[in-house]
Amino acid sequence: MDLYEHQGKELFAKAGIPVAAGHVAYSVDEARAAAEQLGGVVVVKSQVLTGGRGKAGGVKVVKDPAAAAEAAEAILGLDINGHITRRLYIEAGVKIAKEYYFSVTFDRSAKMPLLMLTTMGGMDVEDVAENHPDALARLHVDPALGYRGFHGAQLMSKAGIPVEERKALAPLLATLYSVFEREEAMLVEVNPLVLLEDGTFLAADAKVTIDDNALFRHADVEAMRDLAAADPQEQAAREHDLAYVKLDGDVGILGNGAGLVMSTVDVIAQAGGRPANFCDVGGGASAEKISTALGIVLSDEKVNSVLFNIFGGITRCDEVAKGLLGALETTEIRAPIVVRLDGTNAEEGRALLAEAARPEITVEKTMLEAAATAVRLAKEAS
Repeated sequence: MDLYEHQGKELFAKAGIPVAAGHVAYSVDEARAAAEQLGGVVVVKSQVLTGGRGKAGGVKVVKDPAAAAEAAEAILGLDINGHITRRLYIEAGVKIAKEYYFSVTFDRSAKMPLLMLTTMGGMDVEDVAENHPDALARLHVDPALGYRGFHGAQLMSKAGIPVEERKALAPLLATLYSVFEREEAMLVEVNPLVLLEDGTFLAADAKVTIDDNALFRHADVEAMRDLAAADPQEQAAREHDLAYVKLDGDVGILGNGAGLVMSTVDVIAQAGGRPANFCDVGGGASAEKISTALGIVLSDEKVNSVLFNIFGGITRCDEVAKGLLGALETTEIRAPIVVRLDGTNAEEGRALLAEAARPEITVEKTMLEAAATAVRLAKEAS
C-alpha cells in the first residue's frame, strides 16, 4: 500500500522526524486558506501515488496566497503518469543548503533491508545509480541484528557526507529505519533529505510503501487508503481476496500460484507480448472464484486475450477445467481465452474442454505455445 506524501510525513512526525508544517487541500479555496495560515513562501504539491511530480508540473513554489490559489487551480486535475491530482499538500517553504537522498527498502535477493544514501538528492535514484554509481552508498542490515549506530556511520562515510554534518544526520537515519521496521514497510524514501541553513536536517518529501500482508496489524495506516484513487481492478481483486497487480499490456493472465504467474508474465514478454496484469487465483480455486477473477481481468478494456495457466498439483486439472467452464456460464467473455493445463489429470482436463467446444477457448499443451497463441490473438484483436 503506497501512501501519499502527507501521510508518510504524518508517520515521520509521530516518530520525531523533522518535517515542514503543511496542510492538505482539496480545492483552490482550501489551498489559499492553507497558504494564508502558513504565511510566507509555500510549496504547492500534487498528491499522487507516483513519482515525477516536479517534472510534470505538479510542484510549484509560490510567494503568497494568491499565487498558491493560482498554482492549485493549475495542479488540481493534472494527470501525472496516469494519476489524476485530487488533493494537494500546501507546505511551508524552508531554506535549503543541501539536498541528499536516503531510503530503506527490502532487498528480496539478499533477504535483508537495504540502506541507500547519496549526496545527489533531488535526482531520480535510478539516474544516480546509472550515471554516478560511486556516489550511491549501499548497506544491508541483518534483521536478526537490527539497525546499529555503526550502520549509519559506515553509510555516511561511504556516501561522502561531510564529517561536521554526521552528528546531526546519524539520529535521523536511525529514526527513519525505525519507521521502516515498526510500520512493516517495503520502502521508506526521502528525496530530498535536506540540510537547512541552520545545520539541521528535515525530510522534505516522504515516499512510504507498507507491506499489504502486514496491514491487519496497522489499522491506522489501513485507514489512510484512498479508495477513490485505487485502480478499479485492483480494488475489486482485494475485495475478493485475489492477488492482482495491474500492468500496462493487453494480454490478461490468470494462474494458480505466484511463481507460476510470474513465470507466465515473463513468457508473455518473451513471446513478444505485453502482460496486462498479474492475477493469482490460488490453489483449489472454486468456479465462483475463477469466474470472479476472469471478470476482473476482462474488465480491463486493454485486455485483448487471456492466458489461463494452471499447473495441477494438489489441485486437479479436470476440476479446474470444470470450474472454468462453469465460470464461462456466468461471465461475459469479450476476449479469447488460451488455456494451458499441466500436472495432475491434465489430459482429463483438456478432454473436458475439447468436449465443451467453447469458441472462446483455445487449448495449448505447453506454456510457450500458450503464450505465443495468446500474444497472437491479442495482436489480431488490436
